[in-house]
Amino acid sequence: MQTFDYDKAFSRNIGWVTETEQEKLRRAKVAVGGLGGVGGVHLLTLARLGIGRFSIADFDVFDIANFNRQVGATVPTLGRPKLDVLAEMARDINPEMELLTFPGGIKADSIDAFLEGVDVYVDGLDFFAFDARRLTFAACEKKGIPVVTAAPLGMGTALLVFAPGGMPFEEYFGFEGCDEQEMAVRFLVGLSPAMLQRGYVADMSRVNLAERRGPSSIAACQLCAGVAAIETLKLILGRGGVLVAPRASQFDGYRMRYTTTWRPWGHRNPLQRLMITLVKRQLAPKSS
Repeated sequence: MQTFDYDKAFSRNIGWVTETEQEKLRRAKVAVGGLGGVGGVHLLTLARLGIGRFSIADFDVFDIANFNRQVGATVPTLGRPKLDVLAEMARDINPEMELLTFPGGIKADSIDAFLEGVDVYVDGLDFFAFDARRLTFAACEKKGIPVVTAAPLGMGTALLVFAPGGMPFEEYFGFEGCDEQEMAVRFLVGLSPAMLQRGYVADMSRVNLAERRGPSSIAACQLCAGVAAIETLKLILGRGGVLVAPRASQFDGYRMRYTTTWRPWGHRNPLQRLMITLVKRQLAPKSS
Protein backbone atom coordinates (compact mmCIF):
# COMPACT_ATOMS: atom_id res chain seq x y z
CA MET A 1 0.00 0.00 0.00
CA GLN A 2 1.33 3.44 -0.95
CA THR A 3 1.79 6.09 1.71
CA PHE A 4 1.27 9.81 1.17
CA ASP A 5 4.25 11.76 -0.13
CA TYR A 6 3.71 15.46 -0.82
CA ASP A 7 6.40 15.76 -3.49
CA LYS A 8 5.06 12.76 -5.42
CA ALA A 9 1.42 13.74 -4.95
CA PHE A 10 1.92 17.13 -6.58
CA SER A 11 4.83 16.33 -8.88
CA ARG A 12 2.68 16.77 -11.99
CA ASN A 13 2.26 20.45 -11.08
CA ILE A 14 5.97 20.90 -11.78
CA GLY A 15 6.46 22.43 -15.18
CA TRP A 16 3.63 24.90 -14.71
CA VAL A 17 5.38 25.87 -11.47
CA THR A 18 8.96 25.31 -10.39
CA GLU A 19 9.90 23.08 -7.48
CA THR A 20 10.70 26.22 -5.49
CA GLU A 21 7.29 27.68 -6.30
CA GLN A 22 5.57 24.43 -5.34
CA GLU A 23 7.25 24.63 -1.96
CA LYS A 24 5.95 28.19 -1.64
CA LEU A 25 2.42 26.93 -2.34
CA ARG A 26 2.96 24.27 0.31
CA ARG A 27 3.73 26.97 2.89
CA ALA A 28 0.99 29.36 1.73
CA LYS A 29 -2.28 29.87 3.58
CA VAL A 30 -5.62 30.48 1.90
CA ALA A 31 -8.92 31.27 3.60
CA VAL A 32 -12.17 30.09 2.02
CA GLY A 33 -15.44 31.50 3.34
CA GLY A 34 -18.45 29.32 2.56
CA LEU A 35 -18.22 25.72 1.35
CA GLY A 36 -21.32 25.40 -0.82
CA GLY A 37 -21.56 25.63 -4.60
CA VAL A 38 -18.27 27.38 -5.30
CA GLY A 39 -16.58 27.25 -1.90
CA GLY A 40 -16.34 23.48 -1.71
CA VAL A 41 -14.83 23.07 -5.15
CA HIS A 42 -12.53 26.05 -4.46
CA LEU A 43 -11.11 24.21 -1.46
CA LEU A 44 -10.56 20.92 -3.30
CA THR A 45 -9.04 22.60 -6.36
CA LEU A 46 -6.62 24.59 -4.21
CA ALA A 47 -5.78 21.45 -2.24
CA ARG A 48 -4.82 19.71 -5.50
CA LEU A 49 -2.56 22.66 -6.34
CA GLY A 50 -0.69 21.71 -3.17
CA ILE A 51 -1.71 24.68 -1.00
CA GLY A 52 -0.67 23.48 2.44
CA ARG A 53 -2.60 25.64 4.88
CA PHE A 54 -6.25 26.71 5.03
CA SER A 55 -8.82 28.52 7.13
CA ILE A 56 -12.34 27.41 6.20
CA ALA A 57 -15.72 28.59 7.48
CA ASP A 58 -19.30 27.38 7.03
CA PHE A 59 -22.30 26.86 9.35
CA ASP A 60 -24.65 24.99 6.98
CA VAL A 61 -25.49 21.30 6.41
CA PHE A 62 -26.00 19.45 3.15
CA ASP A 63 -29.52 19.23 1.74
CA ILE A 64 -30.84 17.34 -1.27
CA ALA A 65 -31.37 20.67 -3.08
CA ASN A 66 -27.56 21.00 -3.14
CA PHE A 67 -27.05 17.91 -5.35
CA ASN A 68 -26.98 19.75 -8.68
CA ARG A 69 -23.89 21.82 -7.90
CA GLN A 70 -22.14 21.18 -4.56
CA VAL A 71 -19.20 18.76 -4.64
CA GLY A 72 -19.75 17.49 -1.10
CA ALA A 73 -23.47 16.81 -1.56
CA THR A 74 -24.19 13.07 -1.76
CA VAL A 75 -26.75 10.75 -0.20
CA PRO A 76 -24.36 9.74 2.63
CA THR A 77 -23.65 13.41 3.50
CA LEU A 78 -27.28 14.55 3.77
CA GLY A 79 -27.69 16.48 7.01
CA ARG A 80 -23.96 16.54 7.72
CA PRO A 81 -22.11 19.85 8.23
CA LYS A 82 -20.53 21.05 4.99
CA LEU A 83 -17.45 22.05 6.97
CA ASP A 84 -16.87 18.50 8.25
CA VAL A 85 -17.47 16.86 4.88
CA LEU A 86 -15.19 19.20 2.93
CA ALA A 87 -12.49 19.04 5.59
CA GLU A 88 -12.47 15.25 5.22
CA MET A 89 -12.34 15.47 1.43
CA ALA A 90 -9.48 17.99 1.54
CA ARG A 91 -7.50 15.88 4.01
CA ASP A 92 -8.02 12.85 1.77
CA ILE A 93 -6.10 14.80 -0.89
CA ASN A 94 -3.38 16.03 1.47
CA PRO A 95 -3.41 14.51 4.96
CA GLU A 96 -0.50 16.77 5.92
CA MET A 97 -2.39 20.02 5.32
CA GLU A 98 -2.96 22.47 8.14
CA LEU A 99 -6.70 23.08 8.35
CA LEU A 100 -8.27 25.61 10.72
CA THR A 101 -12.07 25.29 10.82
CA PHE A 102 -14.78 27.77 11.81
CA PRO A 103 -18.10 25.90 12.19
CA GLY A 104 -20.00 29.06 13.12
CA GLY A 105 -19.26 30.62 9.75
CA ILE A 106 -17.78 34.09 9.37
CA LYS A 107 -18.48 36.31 12.37
CA ALA A 108 -17.16 39.59 13.72
CA ASP A 109 -15.71 37.97 16.84
CA SER A 110 -13.71 35.38 14.86
CA ILE A 111 -12.76 37.24 11.68
CA ASP A 112 -9.25 38.07 12.90
CA ALA A 113 -8.55 34.43 13.77
CA PHE A 114 -10.03 33.32 10.45
CA LEU A 115 -7.69 35.61 8.50
CA GLU A 116 -4.59 35.18 10.66
CA GLY A 117 -1.52 34.53 8.49
CA VAL A 118 -3.63 34.31 5.32
CA ASP A 119 -2.02 35.09 1.95
CA VAL A 120 -5.23 35.16 -0.14
CA TYR A 121 -8.92 35.06 0.72
CA VAL A 122 -11.17 33.19 -1.75
CA ASP A 123 -14.84 34.12 -1.52
CA GLY A 124 -17.23 31.18 -1.51
CA LEU A 125 -20.08 32.80 0.39
CA ASP A 126 -23.68 32.53 -0.73
CA PHE A 127 -24.67 35.27 -3.19
CA PHE A 128 -26.97 36.87 -0.61
CA ALA A 129 -24.57 36.74 2.37
CA PHE A 130 -23.98 40.48 2.19
CA ASP A 131 -23.27 41.09 5.88
CA ALA A 132 -20.62 38.36 6.08
CA ARG A 133 -19.14 39.38 2.72
CA ARG A 134 -18.86 43.06 3.66
CA LEU A 135 -17.31 42.12 7.01
CA THR A 136 -14.73 39.84 5.37
CA PHE A 137 -13.82 42.13 2.51
CA ALA A 138 -13.38 45.08 4.88
CA ALA A 139 -11.13 43.01 7.15
CA CYS A 140 -9.07 41.84 4.18
CA GLU A 141 -8.68 45.42 2.94
CA LYS A 142 -7.52 46.51 6.39
CA LYS A 143 -5.00 43.66 6.58
CA GLY A 144 -3.80 44.01 2.98
CA ILE A 145 -5.02 40.52 2.01
CA PRO A 146 -5.97 40.08 -1.68
CA VAL A 147 -9.50 38.80 -2.29
CA VAL A 148 -10.52 36.57 -5.20
CA THR A 149 -14.23 36.21 -5.96
CA ALA A 150 -15.48 34.10 -8.85
CA ALA A 151 -19.24 34.03 -9.29
CA PRO A 152 -21.14 31.24 -11.09
CA LEU A 153 -23.36 33.35 -13.34
CA GLY A 154 -25.30 31.63 -16.07
CA MET A 155 -23.15 28.79 -17.39
CA GLY A 156 -19.93 30.65 -16.86
CA THR A 157 -17.86 32.57 -14.36
CA ALA A 158 -17.33 36.23 -13.52
CA LEU A 159 -14.06 37.10 -11.80
CA LEU A 160 -13.16 40.05 -9.59
CA VAL A 161 -9.99 40.57 -7.56
CA PHE A 162 -9.69 43.16 -4.82
CA ALA A 163 -6.11 43.85 -3.79
CA PRO A 164 -3.91 46.65 -2.47
CA GLY A 165 -3.62 49.34 -5.15
CA GLY A 166 -7.02 48.59 -6.63
CA MET A 167 -10.49 49.97 -5.94
CA PRO A 168 -11.97 48.95 -2.55
CA PHE A 169 -14.95 46.59 -2.43
CA GLU A 170 -17.40 49.13 -0.98
CA GLU A 171 -16.40 51.82 -3.45
CA TYR A 172 -16.81 49.44 -6.38
CA PHE A 173 -20.24 48.09 -5.42
CA GLY A 174 -21.69 51.06 -3.50
CA PHE A 175 -23.63 49.05 -0.90
CA GLU A 176 -23.79 51.78 1.74
CA GLY A 177 -27.41 52.66 2.54
CA CYS A 178 -28.88 49.99 0.21
CA ASP A 179 -31.52 47.43 1.13
CA GLU A 180 -30.93 43.77 0.27
CA GLN A 181 -32.74 43.95 -3.07
CA GLU A 182 -30.61 46.89 -4.19
CA MET A 183 -27.42 45.20 -2.99
CA ALA A 184 -28.35 42.06 -4.91
CA VAL A 185 -28.74 43.99 -8.17
CA ARG A 186 -25.56 46.00 -7.63
CA PHE A 187 -23.64 42.85 -6.73
CA LEU A 188 -24.90 41.04 -9.82
CA VAL A 189 -24.00 43.90 -12.15
CA GLY A 190 -20.71 44.60 -10.41
CA LEU A 191 -19.63 40.98 -10.75
CA SER A 192 -20.49 40.85 -14.43
CA PRO A 193 -20.66 44.31 -16.01
CA ALA A 194 -20.80 42.69 -19.46
CA MET A 195 -23.75 40.47 -18.37
CA LEU A 196 -22.85 37.74 -20.87
CA GLN A 197 -25.32 35.42 -19.15
CA ARG A 198 -28.31 37.49 -20.22
CA GLY A 199 -30.60 36.14 -22.90
CA TYR A 200 -30.48 32.36 -22.50
CA VAL A 201 -32.35 31.82 -19.25
CA ALA A 202 -34.91 29.18 -20.21
CA ASP A 203 -37.40 30.08 -17.47
CA MET A 204 -37.20 33.60 -16.01
CA SER A 205 -39.79 32.70 -13.37
CA ARG A 206 -36.98 30.82 -11.62
CA VAL A 207 -35.06 34.07 -11.09
CA ASN A 208 -36.30 36.03 -8.08
CA LEU A 209 -33.80 38.10 -6.09
CA ALA A 210 -36.44 39.13 -3.56
CA GLU A 211 -36.98 35.46 -2.69
CA ARG A 212 -33.24 34.71 -2.83
CA ARG A 213 -33.50 32.14 -5.56
CA GLY A 214 -32.17 31.50 -9.04
CA PRO A 215 -30.94 28.62 -11.22
CA SER A 216 -27.45 27.20 -10.73
CA SER A 217 -25.08 24.76 -12.43
CA ILE A 218 -22.10 22.60 -11.41
CA ALA A 219 -20.47 23.52 -14.73
CA ALA A 220 -20.37 27.16 -13.69
CA CYS A 221 -19.07 26.29 -10.21
CA GLN A 222 -16.23 24.24 -11.68
CA LEU A 223 -15.29 27.05 -14.07
CA CYS A 224 -15.22 29.41 -11.07
CA ALA A 225 -12.87 27.12 -9.17
CA GLY A 226 -10.47 26.89 -12.09
CA VAL A 227 -10.11 30.61 -12.66
CA ALA A 228 -10.06 31.43 -8.93
CA ALA A 229 -7.32 28.87 -8.30
CA ILE A 230 -5.19 30.29 -11.11
CA GLU A 231 -5.55 33.86 -9.82
CA THR A 232 -4.73 32.64 -6.30
CA LEU A 233 -1.64 30.88 -7.60
CA LYS A 234 -0.49 34.04 -9.41
CA LEU A 235 -1.03 36.15 -6.31
CA ILE A 236 0.85 33.77 -4.00
CA LEU A 237 3.76 33.34 -6.41
CA GLY A 238 3.89 37.03 -7.38
CA ARG A 239 3.52 36.13 -11.05
CA GLY A 240 1.75 39.38 -12.00
CA GLY A 241 -0.91 39.69 -14.68
CA VAL A 242 -3.79 39.88 -12.20
CA LEU A 243 -6.59 42.29 -13.13
CA VAL A 244 -7.83 44.11 -10.03
CA ALA A 245 -11.04 46.08 -9.51
CA PRO A 246 -12.40 48.18 -11.13
CA ARG A 247 -11.32 45.76 -13.87
CA ALA A 248 -13.23 42.50 -14.11
CA SER A 249 -13.42 39.52 -16.46
CA GLN A 250 -16.11 37.06 -17.47
CA PHE A 251 -16.18 33.83 -19.42
CA ASP A 252 -19.50 32.41 -20.54
CA GLY A 253 -19.30 28.74 -21.48
CA TYR A 254 -22.71 28.71 -23.13
CA ARG A 255 -21.83 31.49 -25.53
CA MET A 256 -18.11 30.59 -25.59
CA ARG A 257 -17.27 34.24 -25.04
CA TYR A 258 -14.67 35.93 -22.88
CA THR A 259 -14.50 39.63 -22.10
CA THR A 260 -12.80 42.05 -19.74
CA THR A 261 -14.36 45.24 -18.44
CA TRP A 262 -13.12 48.43 -16.82
CA ARG A 263 -15.47 50.49 -14.70
CA PRO A 264 -13.64 53.51 -13.26
CA TRP A 265 -15.69 55.08 -10.42
CA GLY A 266 -17.22 51.66 -9.79
CA HIS A 267 -20.97 51.80 -9.17
CA ARG A 268 -20.96 55.49 -10.12
CA ASN A 269 -19.73 54.74 -13.64
CA PRO A 270 -22.42 55.79 -16.17
CA LEU A 271 -22.34 52.40 -17.91
CA GLN A 272 -22.67 50.63 -14.57
CA ARG A 273 -25.59 52.81 -13.53
CA LEU A 274 -27.31 52.15 -16.85
CA MET A 275 -26.86 48.39 -16.51
CA ILE A 276 -28.21 48.49 -12.94
CA THR A 277 -31.34 50.21 -14.24
CA LEU A 278 -31.77 47.70 -17.09
CA VAL A 279 -31.37 44.71 -14.77
CA LYS A 280 -33.92 46.14 -12.34
CA ARG A 281 -36.40 46.45 -15.21
CA GLN A 282 -35.72 42.92 -16.39
CA LEU A 283 -36.17 41.44 -12.92
CA ALA A 284 -39.20 43.54 -11.95
CA PRO A 285 -42.39 41.50 -11.35
CA LYS A 286 -44.59 41.40 -14.44
CA SER A 287 -48.09 42.79 -14.01
CA SER A 288 -50.89 40.37 -14.85
